[in-house]
Amino acid sequence: MTHQHEVWIVDDDHAIRWVLERALAQAEIKTRSFDEADKVIARLRKVEPDAIVTDIRMPGTDGMALLDHVNQNYPDLPVIIMTAYADLDRAVAAFQGGAFEYLPKPFDVDDAVAIVSRAVKNAPQLQMVDGPSPAAATEATLIGSAPAMQEVFRAIGRLSKSNMTVLLTGESGTGKELVAQALHRHSPRRDSPFVAINTAAIPSELLESELFGHEKGAFTGATGQHLGRFEQANSGTLFLDEIGDMPAALQTRLLRVLADGEFYRVGGHQSVKVDVRVVAATHQDLNARVSDGSFREDLYHRLNVIRLHLPALRERVEDIPELAEHFLMMTAQELDIEAKRLRPGALDLFSCYQWPGNVRQLENVCRRATIMAPAQEIDVEDLPDELRMIDGNGASPAGEDWEATLKKWAERLVVSTTTPILDEAVPRFERIMIRVALAQTRGRRQDAARLLGWGRNTLTRKIKELDLEV
Repeated sequence: MTHQHEVWIVDDDHAIRWVLERALAQAEIKTRSFDEADKVIARLRKVEPDAIVTDIRMPGTDGMALLDHVNQNYPDLPVIIMTAYADLDRAVAAFQGGAFEYLPKPFDVDDAVAIVSRAVKNAPQLQMVDGPSPAAATEATLIGSAPAMQEVFRAIGRLSKSNMTVLLTGESGTGKELVAQALHRHSPRRDSPFVAINTAAIPSELLESELFGHEKGAFTGATGQHLGRFEQANSGTLFLDEIGDMPAALQTRLLRVLADGEFYRVGGHQSVKVDVRVVAATHQDLNARVSDGSFREDLYHRLNVIRLHLPALRERVEDIPELAEHFLMMTAQELDIEAKRLRPGALDLFSCYQWPGNVRQLENVCRRATIMAPAQEIDVEDLPDELRMIDGNGASPAGEDWEATLKKWAERLVVSTTTPILDEAVPRFERIMIRVALAQTRGRRQDAARLLGWGRNTLTRKIKELDLEV
């Protein structure tokens, strides 16, 4: 007779337990649910399940304490941590605490079933290591509960014991340097230097000296010995940004350093040995550059040990409110003023816009709005033209992008609420359309109604029904 796996679900939220119970039942996995971690600890004295899925925040003993108890007493029992408070600190803490996997809420049901299925097949445990303090981890501004960002957080957690070379890919402005800093801070090299250099921002004739240093008299103006970035980062991490723009001659020198751990300063005759972890980043397609001969294939394979892709902001729309709040707060602290707030209409436009400049552009818009908005609340008219017009390069919500985003939103909603999804979606859709139309017509209701295909009376009624502040 085939053994039926049993998984214990621990969460004080009945709805979450209900969803997981039914999803796992369809996968022929038996479940037992608990609303408190203490009940699990008591039950473990009698019988041991194949895996545990537990929330972090619960009354009494929390999920991290339960994880620690399981690791101490049942080291082969996989524990999957889930939480609605998704951030980098918790992801890293969960992995360093020995969690099998990290599952953010609201979760995709298929993803949850797949993770549990791997756990009950006795996938190898991640062992506990000493990690950085939570205070240290808060220095980074990596924010996001979107699934794509959770994958980034998981990867940082998995790499927290590693010195492997990492290649970060993604569009400009997605936060690659922040991820590089997080990889360093959550690594065995955390107490050594983190050194960054943008290889595209330095003229090619100076880049060699910047990377490898030079000896006195190596060239005109070299009045003394200069230590390059590799020596400055010795025993730590070197972040090479925009690696795809590196000149061919320097690619050869970089390859040797990665292979042998040694190099010569410019004008030097004695080799210098270093122990440096390299994290490289590019917004370019390195495969295409290898194909056209502008990037060395052997260097590409040296750098591409672990590849981590950072999502564009338009692929993580649900993170925009939290990111905007963070940047408004950060700007207010720099200016020593009270943080300003986005009115609902302004926030709706933030969600509609495609953000071709990604998180960096969002930060700049928040800075500008903080300075330029006359009131404490930032309204539609306080935003740059490219947001208010919802057109231009990459700014149109038309086409497949917004439909894919809507589909993902709906998929998350159906597992996290019992409210009919159309009752939730249609009023939000109408609010956005009304606000966009009014923004386009500078508040003229007759013209806005015409844009929407309604009569003026219908628009007035909808504004009242939806309790819109316009």
